[in-house]
Order: sequence, then structure tokens, then C-alpha cells
Amino acid sequence: MPVSLPPALALSLDLLRCPACRTRRLHPDHGALRCPVGHTFDIARHGYAGLLTGTRAISGDDAGMVQARDRFLSTGAYAPIREVGARLAADAVSEQGTVVDVGCGTGYYLAGVLDELPSARGLGMDTSVRALRSAARAHDRAAAVAWDVFRPFPLADGAAEVVLNVFAPRNATEFHRVLRPTGRLIVIRPTGRHLAEMRGQMPAMVTIDPAKEQRLHRALNPLFEAVVTEQVQYSVPLTKPDALDLVGMTPSARHVSPADLIGGGVLPDRVIISVLATAYRPR
Repeated sequence: MPVSLPPALALSLDLLRCPACRTRRLHPDHGALRCPVGHTFDIARHGYAGLLTGTRAISGDDAGMVQARDRFLSTGAYAPIREVGARLAADAVSEQGTVVDVGCGTGYYLAGVLDELPSARGLGMDTSVRALRSAARAHDRAAAVAWDVFRPFPLADGAAEVVLNVFAPRNATEFHRVLRPTGRLIVIRPTGRHLAEMRGQMPAMVTIDPAKEQRLHRALNPLFEAVVTEQVQYSVPLTKPDALDLVGMTPSARHVSPADLIGGGVLPDRVIISVLATAYRPR
């Protein structure tokens, strides 16, 4: 039986372009999206559209990582990060804008922005089908599609008032193309202080490159100008299950052994959360 078109995806059809043709619009057709030439992309029963073509990206979060992220985010420990992203977006656009979240994960941050903008619509893109199952139901105005940030986005030029990028890879050229001239790119990334207590006790965890900010500047500066940067830094207590989920939801989960995670005395009971959030305008 064909999957019905999710209402949020129906709201976003005008934004989408056929990944194969690059310019043609997509329309619903018996549980799929199809372009006028006939390229067809399935709508999963979980509500997201699978637009990836050719070799699939393999870097997306697996089921265990997504479950850990859902559990940890439900504690509210990252709520201040979601709040600063939502506030920067609300400062930049009208309530009826379009927000594209690149590397949206489970849709947690996109939902926060849409809560702040009652008439806006959202579209999340991610490679992880496990994460997209959550993203497709994260908010009633948020659609979700499977896509790789490093490929040209299946979106129209100037489709978005806001591009949101939280703890995710970046594609400056495509960010610039899909943003309207008056739009804003909002990038949230960790500082070197972020989760330092965890990394100090678990050397196998992925470290934060001290040159990360310089690389970000080099990548974005030709196309974007920073408007405002805010630092969000605070301490949160951790239960042992929370600490396990915090490690398990990150790329470090692929580098830390189960023995490292459950070993007595390894996991801290408090960590510093430290991020930078910048709003950029297109040049």
C-alpha cells in the first residue's frame, strides 16, 4: 500500500529539486516523489523522503547513537544550545520563513527554531535513516529528507531564510546558494572546553581540533560575513546513564570500547558544555 504524503513534506515540495536533474521540481506519486522526467524517490513509511542517489553516505548515526541522543536530549542538558539557535533564527527572519537544518540529526534543534517561529516551516537533511525517523516526527511543520551535506543540495536557489548547522559538517557553497540574500546561516560548534572532563578521562574520545575555528573562518569568509557570535557555556551534572548516552550519541562511540564506558570511576559526574553560535549574512 503506497505511503501517504506527510503534511510537513507536502508543505516543503516547492523547495525540493530532483537530485538527478538538479532543476526540475518533484511531485508526489503513489508513495514516492517523482520529477517530470521520471526520476523517482521513495517516501519511507517513517515519513522522510529518500533523495540520496548513487553510493550512499555511510557516516550517518547508527541506531544506538540515535537512541542515546534521544535519551540524552530529553534530559534538557542541551536546551540552552537549542535556545540560542532559536533566538538567532528568530532575530533574523519573519515568522513565515523557511528553515533548512543541514545535518539535522533527530530534528531537536530544528524543532526548537520552529517553536520560536510559529508560522515558519522547516526541512531537515541528514544521511542517517535512523535519525531521520525521529526528525520526520520532531515537529508538525518539519519535513525530513535523506541527503549528504557534501553533495549539491536538492533545493532551489534562495529557498531558505535560515540555514541551521549544529554540530554538523558544512558546505559553504551550497549554504550560500540556498540562502536568500537577506537570510542567515547559523553555525553552532563546540569550543575546546566542551566536554573536556570527559575527554580528559577517556583519551579514546574524539578530540576537538584547536585549529577548528581558523578552518571555519577560511571556509566561510569568502561567502559569508559574521553578524554576531555568542558563547554558551555552563556546567551540567551527569548520572552514569546520562554520561553513557553523552558518549554514545557522538562519533566517539565508534572509538571508545564498551569496557571504557562501563569501567568504574571513568565517567565524570559533571561536565562543562561550551559552544559558539554565530549568525552569518551572505556576502
